[in-house]
Amino acid sequence: MRLEGKTAIVTGGAKGIGLAICRRLAADGARVMIVDIDEAAGSAAAESLAADGSVRFIAADVSERLDVHNLVARTIDAFGPISILVNNAGIVHAADFLDIEEADFDRVLKVNLKSAFLCGQAVARHMVAQVGAGNKPGVIINMSSINDTFAIANQVPYSVSKGGVSQLTKVMALSLATHGIRVNAIGPGSIMTDMLASIAHNKEAKTRILSRTPLGRIGDPSEIASIASFLASDDASYITGQTIYADGGRLPLNYTVPVKDD
Repeated sequence: MRLEGKTAIVTGGAKGIGLAICRRLAADGARVMIVDIDEAAGSAAAESLAADGSVRFIAADVSERLDVHNLVARTIDAFGPISILVNNAGIVHAADFLDIEEADFDRVLKVNLKSAFLCGQAVARHMVAQVGAGNKPGVIINMSSINDTFAIANQVPYSVSKGGVSQLTKVMALSLATHGIRVNAIGPGSIMTDMLASIAHNKEAKTRILSRTPLGRIGDPSEIASIASFLASDDASYITGQTIYADGGRLPLNYTVPVKDD
């Protein structure tokens, strides 16, 4: 198991892509701390993934500095030095540009972007100290989106936040390279999570998605988890400052593609 002996923190890990990443990292041998604001889902996820205590749950708001410092300290107490951080927590808020409220704009950026800064800085400081103590450098993975490049008119703060995450990834990677800490991002396209399920079961909406997806299908959370596992491993030892897009070919597309009827 390529992540055996490593400790990982996954924010927003109770559901969807985050849960799939927790599942994959645990299967690859890592001890995993699931972090989420949903206590019921987080506790259930930890129990379902490991009965031996190698996967645990902490309820925390990762957009709040004190919560972040607490979860880092509790993870170290539970599992020892942190090797992997996956900044996955994220929310959306739909509203046209002329209508969106300042509070909603701030809320999305706080969860999607500020939390990656807060968690990244807190964990990176710990990782730097661990390198100084003779341990191997760690890995940080941020969850971006194809919407760091594309934009959706009624997803103003989400698109802005993901553009920020991709730039934050580059800045962190350059700043932490001298310590051997690698920082990369993943940019998913349309992935079958609870958030997308209601759209995907609407034929017209699904056709719109597939018409801009050359591979002709919606992605699975496990496919994003596979990328996270790769980036967290020594197989990606010379990759830093990059965003890997898993979008079924959407980013290079300059037209729509035919969609097969089900």
